[in-house]
Amino acid sequence: MDSYDLIVIGAGPGGYVCAFRAAQLGLKVALVDKRATLGGTCLNVGCIPSKALLHSSEHFAFAKGHAAAHGIKLGSVELDLATFLKRKDEVVAKNVGGLALLAKARKVAVLTGSATFTSASTLEIKGEKETITVTAKNIVIATGSAPVELPFMKFDGTTIVSSDHAIAFPAVPKKLVVVGGGAIGLELGSVWSRLGSEVTIVEFLPKIVAAYDDDIVRNFTRILAKQGLRIETGAKVSGFAKGVLTAERDGQKLEFPADKVLVAVGRRPYTDNLGLEKAGVQLDEKKRVKVDAHLKTTAPGVWAIGDVVAGPMLAHKAEEDGAAVAEWIAGRAGHINWDLVPAIVYTEPEVASVGLGEDAAKAASRAINVGKFNFAANGRAIAADTTDGYVKIIADAKTDKILGAQILGHGAGELISEVVTHMEYGGSAEDLGRTIHAHPTMSEAVKEAGLAVSKNAIHAL
Repeated sequence: MDSYDLIVIGAGPGGYVCAFRAAQLGLKVALVDKRATLGGTCLNVGCIPSKALLHSSEHFAFAKGHAAAHGIKLGSVELDLATFLKRKDEVVAKNVGGLALLAKARKVAVLTGSATFTSASTLEIKGEKETITVTAKNIVIATGSAPVELPFMKFDGTTIVSSDHAIAFPAVPKKLVVVGGGAIGLELGSVWSRLGSEVTIVEFLPKIVAAYDDDIVRNFTRILAKQGLRIETGAKVSGFAKGVLTAERDGQKLEFPADKVLVAVGRRPYTDNLGLEKAGVQLDEKKRVKVDAHLKTTAPGVWAIGDVVAGPMLAHKAEEDGAAVAEWIAGRAGHINWDLVPAIVYTEPEVASVGLGEDAAKAASRAINVGKFNFAANGRAIAADTTDGYVKIIADAKTDKILGAQILGHGAGELISEVVTHMEYGGSAEDLGRTIHAHPTMSEAVKEAGLAVSKNAIHAL
């Protein structure tokens, strides 16, 4: 029986980061996953392939609808879906191949199979050809999450599909209905809309991307509608039959014809068949693994990170969890600031946020000052035809400390990072506004929004 200092169950962003960091710190590490490739949902069927599709579809949309305005004559623009999807697969292969090389370089043992606890320190790993037993001083549960099914609309992989299926449709659906107005639904809806599908987003809540401020959502919705997405909010889905999705709103029945229905109503912690009870690992009321402030479970030597524990189900949050746990196991001072996990919707334009929003601050009766700056007044945005949206900085009215930010605009996911950096050291809006930004860049809008908190934006009326 092989023995390790640490075994990590699940090779997604949280799991592989945990394994690699522990190996850097001198621990003997094994990384277990049921897939033959590393990277988990994110690299194999989630974050990475969806971003590849988004990128390629943006090129297609530019060629069809915007190139001529830039003086670029292309003639007939046609979609080669097979090549389109092949490129996505190549992007995935390059990423997962890179992880395999890193695991080998760090001397992390990669074990392929389904892991089940037989005790708090022992795992049974069932592979295709054999079942082995391994033991470790520490075990980290990093098994991620799975798409939530609607009980009355089970996934069939053909018509009723999850995001796993929606990254590989064999043909562009004529009518695609997306149930759920969150990041996954909007991103994949955008992809297929650009490729020619008639896309309808059906959201139960009064607005899409519900965690964002009302003004951000209002402008974002308008932009998406202009791009061709039909957005129906406040609609409760009731079923699907004979090619029609039905829903209800204010007592009225709604019908949406669909060739395919993408159900993107959230994800659930994936702890199926792990044998947690044999290890003494308890779950909370939401079926998440119960952990303390250092991500220790109720079982000695067993830890849990990422989507299986409380907190946002985001790859970068899982990575930080993983690195911190590896450091704690190795006797180091791991660090995580769960209050500063940025969130991003990778549409075009993107939406990004961190910390406290304006609406939430006002609801909590916080005294705040808000600075906004429109990309329409940013030189680089005008030159690049990316003037939609704005940056919004929320700061404490007394101390000027940045409490949060929301950005609607091209590259918002990149721009939010510097706000996170300033917030990490407790920086003020003035600190942000006095930081030199290169010209001309989109990032100058972040600087100006920082200045606008005290009504000192240079390029605003």
